[in-house]
Amino acid sequence: MDIQRVNPCANWSDATVFNNMVHFVEIAADPEGNMLSQTEQLFAQAEATLASVGSDKSRLLSVTIYVTDFANVAVFNQAWQAWLPEGCAPSRACLKVELADPKYLVEIAFVAAVK
Repeated sequence: MDIQRVNPCANWSDATVFNNMVHFVEIAADPEGNMLSQTEQLFAQAEATLASVGSDKSRLLSVTIYVTDFANVAVFNQAWQAWLPEGCAPSRACLKVELADPKYLVEIAFVAAVK
């Protein structure tokens, strides 16, 4: 199978599709907002990325969530539960990290099945 790279540049691709699975990472387009604002941006961006490769949030297989402060996890979890379709929660890890820009509060790496 061929590897499909969506919008590749020198350092990354927006998404990579191989063997009917898509891998991609999202950060907030506008990092000025609080945790809820950044999380909602990530979800909207993830839905657009998934749609662009023929998938959707019900087909998520795994996510790795990177947060800069565990105090924000409760806000994230509330938004996460409201965003996911019932019965479609993927496997997940949540790590406390230092992100490349201190304005970013959350980053998510997604893996999903492609239809």
